[in-house]
Amino acid sequence: MTSKPLKQIHLAAHFPGVNNTTVWSDPKAGSHIEFSSFAHFAQTAERAKFDFLFLAEGLRLREQGGKIYDLDVVGRPDTFTILAALAAVTEHLGLTGTINSTFNEPYEVARQFASLDHLSGGRAAWNVVTSWDAFTGENFRRGGFLPQDERYSRAKEFLATANELFDSWHGDEILADQATGVFLRDAKAGSFVHTGQHFDIHGQFNVPRSPQGRPVIFQAGDSDEGREFAASSADAIFSRYATLEGGQAFYTDVKNRLAKFGRRHDQLLILPAATFALADTDAEAEELAREVRRQQVSGATAIKHLEFVWNRDLSSYDPEGPVPDVDPDVSDHHIAKGRAQVRMYRDPLATAREWRELAAANNWSIRDLVIHTGNRQNFVGSPATIARTINEYVQADASDGFILVPHITPTGLDDFADKVVPLLQEQGVFRTEYEGPTLRDHLGLAHPDQVSDDERTAS
Repeated sequence: MTSKPLKQIHLAAHFPGVNNTTVWSDPKAGSHIEFSSFAHFAQTAERAKFDFLFLAEGLRLREQGGKIYDLDVVGRPDTFTILAALAAVTEHLGLTGTINSTFNEPYEVARQFASLDHLSGGRAAWNVVTSWDAFTGENFRRGGFLPQDERYSRAKEFLATANELFDSWHGDEILADQATGVFLRDAKAGSFVHTGQHFDIHGQFNVPRSPQGRPVIFQAGDSDEGREFAASSADAIFSRYATLEGGQAFYTDVKNRLAKFGRRHDQLLILPAATFALADTDAEAEELAREVRRQQVSGATAIKHLEFVWNRDLSSYDPEGPVPDVDPDVSDHHIAKGRAQVRMYRDPLATAREWRELAAANNWSIRDLVIHTGNRQNFVGSPATIARTINEYVQADASDGFILVPHITPTGLDDFADKVVPLLQEQGVFRTEYEGPTLRDHLGLAHPDQVSDDERTAS
């Protein structure tokens, strides 16, 4: 009986930037906007032979109670600018950016990604996302927002239109005028015509076919519409399921959707985001994990987090005191605006009751409650423990790899690169050298020109 061959693990790095995983108070914490931080982080990931670096996107600063959310005070720089700059200080690392399909236009985005793919030698990737809130939309001429079904309808047509632009230079020959020596190209090169529900455009795309043909496409939605979108059109999907059981269920569900779109299991990678606490021993790592979670949730942060659920101004409450007796406000008015407006809890009244019971049973303050009910590190332990756990998850089809989110910027990836990656390499489940020059090479994805006509139509 032959054993199943070991899967190769894919690893990527999420620049932590402005989010609730970051420990701002640590003496090692650096800038989240200066280029030196991005460069250090990217070069560490490349030294460890990671597949790619990932940047999230914020199109407007979040607000709560009419004030800028304190984690946003450093600002949110432009994704394309950062990735283009990183292309100049890296040679192999993939460069993945989140770019919105709700407020942008296909021609502009396709042109930017095709340019980035040329500048980087074939390392560009696009995380296609939608946006649903009118608060963010106020920054754009279109304004407003779209219902969920229309958001994904626009996103699908947006991506299909962008692919038409990427492919518009495909197969055209460069000709030379023998009399003048001037190089000419067929006038049809770059020509496109698209008429649909959301876009009615025609013209000529002005960026030649890029090294990858098209950028690698990522998708991050967890709804049924998001999973269908990924199964039909994406090369990889981000997942929030980083536990073994949750990961396996998500993995099976999404992979089983591929066949109806004429795609194979290996044509879509599933990559959950994962935090970690790494120390010399498991016991030290557990202590570090507890310390980090407490640093991530200050008293002020605990109150703000509780306000997400209660949808009320709770600034008069003591974070070291008891959980409020008042019930959440379930009206359409939202105390938080922007990305912070997303309701993480579908039934605030039930959540409030559950949290009061937990706090009473454990004698927890508001801050204690938020620490214990918030996100825990996905991987905690020594280098050997973390390497073993990551490999177990991948081999058990809970994922195809992980996008690591350290809690320190920009040096939080250093120890993982130096201590965990060599162990994975020794086990033969992670590369020691890059397989080729492009991100498609790193991810084991075929060039679009190698995909059959039927598969291209389906995707």
